[in-house]
Amino acid sequence: MQLFLRGQNTHTLEVTGQETVGQIKAHFQGLEGLLVEDQVLLLAGCPLEDEASLASCGISEHCTLDVEKQEKKKKRTGRAKRRIQYNRRFVNVVPTFGKKKGPNANS
Repeated sequence: MQLFLRGQNTHTLEVTGQETVGQIKAHFQGLEGLLVEDQVLLLAGCPLEDEASLASCGISEHCTLDVEKQEKKKKRTGRAKRRIQYNRRFVNVVPTFGKKKGPNANS
């Protein structure tokens, strides 16, 4: 059966239906150079699992899959970043022997 992949360009693939989504992503990496880890395959706006086969996802003849770049989670800034730093360094530590050191200790 034919499958259409829409990224920057539209590509046509001949598949049997037994391929996994991960295999399709690997093939698309060869076509457009986008890394497998950065790809998200969408069918009608819903992302597809990498381990699932095309038949189990409900992909039939002449389906079009959208390939988009996966967005990375933004980093925290300002007060939120300092709060996480404080919790990591002073609140969640395992008690050790010796004098307890505070946030302004030099040694």
